[in-house]
Amino acid sequence: MARRPHHSVYVVELSKAVLDEPRFRKSNPDYRAGKPCVYVGMTGLSPDVRLDKHKAGIQANRFVQQYGLRLLPHLYEPYNPMRYDEARDMEVEIAIDLREGGYGVWQA
Repeated sequence: MARRPHHSVYVVELSKAVLDEPRFRKSNPDYRAGKPCVYVGMTGLSPDVRLDKHKAGIQANRFVQQYGLRLLPHLYEPYNPMRYDEARDMEVEIAIDLREGGYGVWQA
């Protein structure tokens, strides 16, 4: 019996202070000043629970733990939920689209 789709992509707004991180700046050479900085991820949990885990240091991305501000649901909610393979691919697509739009993007 096939499982229902339960994976999600999510986007976390990061503080502009993340721009002081050399690795982040190097990964975003086309960042446009004034655009948001974000982290794009995928999870089998709800995005809210996943963000809480990042902030608590549980399987956390360092940039989200240190600079994460809030979820940006308008950038991902229309896609959720989905199967694992779809979420994995959508995470990459969203990151590419945002980076092409001038956002500063970190993707795990």
